[in-house]
Amino acid sequence: MTPSTTPSARKQLLAIVLIVVLALVAGAFILKSGAPKATGEDTHAEAGHEEHEKHDEDEHGHGEEEAGHAEVAMTEAQIQAAGITLEKAGPGVIRSALQLPGEIRFDEDRTAHIVPRVAGVVESVSANLGQTVKQGAVLAVTSSVAVSEQRSELQSAQKRLQLAQTTYAREKKLFDERISPEQDLLQARQALREAEIAVANAGQKLKAIGAQRTDGDLGRYELRAPFEGTIVEKHIALGESVKEDANVFTLSDLRSVWAELNIGAKDLAQVRVGAPVIVRATAFDAQAPGVISYVGSLIGEQTRTAKARVTLPNPDGAWRPGLFVTVELVSGEASAAVTVAADAIHTVDGKSVVFLRVPGGFVPQPVDVGRSDGQRTEIVGGLAAGAEHAAAGSFVVKAEQGKGSATHAH
Repeated sequence: MTPSTTPSARKQLLAIVLIVVLALVAGAFILKSGAPKATGEDTHAEAGHEEHEKHDEDEHGHGEEEAGHAEVAMTEAQIQAAGITLEKAGPGVIRSALQLPGEIRFDEDRTAHIVPRVAGVVESVSANLGQTVKQGAVLAVTSSVAVSEQRSELQSAQKRLQLAQTTYAREKKLFDERISPEQDLLQARQALREAEIAVANAGQKLKAIGAQRTDGDLGRYELRAPFEGTIVEKHIALGESVKEDANVFTLSDLRSVWAELNIGAKDLAQVRVGAPVIVRATAFDAQAPGVISYVGSLIGEQTRTAKARVTLPNPDGAWRPGLFVTVELVSGEASAAVTVAADAIHTVDGKSVVFLRVPGGFVPQPVDVGRSDGQRTEIVGGLAAGAEHAAAGSFVVKAEQGKGSATHAH
């Protein structure tokens, strides 16, 4: 033991060591108790961050929702260039129409089934399928024994008539000169009358079969067009033998056709002769006005429908037989206080809207729609009479609105 190591010095050293140990213990306790506090602050900070992000998301979603109803900016020049028509909402008439299916058919009043009426052998055919021919045009020529016999009979009757005329003239002269008795004159007159009847009878037989009187080929038989029309069917060929009742040609004047309809029993009360209709093609964009020209009196046992037809002018040949059509018959009319063109109605976010004209562009206005006939649509709520809006070409406004919404979302 050194002289400096005294009992008082040792006490001081122990006190220092004790203080250091207590300081270490206190520091450890402070660090242990401070860690949960820091964690709580971090949790609060993260919660605040999530709340901030949620708020941002809400603001972003709300902005996107409002973007669907935002104004579509368009200048007057842009409106004119896009072909957008501006109209004002106002009163109008909504027509209720009956849509009836139909089919274009030949006008049977202007369709002929040409038959030879006498048997023969085909010598020539001058008409082709689809060809338009004039009235009286020769369609085909046959050689017929029956026609030859009829012409021979006519020629014989004509010769007998000439002889009877000569005989009667001579007997009349002799009677006038008191040379021949009256009885001979009467007999000559009777023979003349009989000869005239024979000629007329032979001529009527030729006329009945449609043969012409000719001094040339006695068996020549010509098939002629009874009116101007188009050859729609052809069943004849060179050299074949045809019977007297064979349908060798079908000729139809396609400048007029029928739209034939099948009317159900429940709709018959609305279909009247003379009622105006619109005929529309189902295969292409074409329509034509017409009137109901016939309504059948009987209902079919199988179809339970009645026949009706519309006579349609067809100068350009666009309405071809066999074409399916839809016939629209206006069955009633009703007035509406506020109407817009059917093209002015659009669907945005599942709602019907009309693009109102505002300074600098358009704004989508939600509306409640009522009746519509495809031309005008009734507005029952959301739009007042006189409101200016985009009508024809308004789809351009909707397209511009869609572009704006997409840009905002991006």
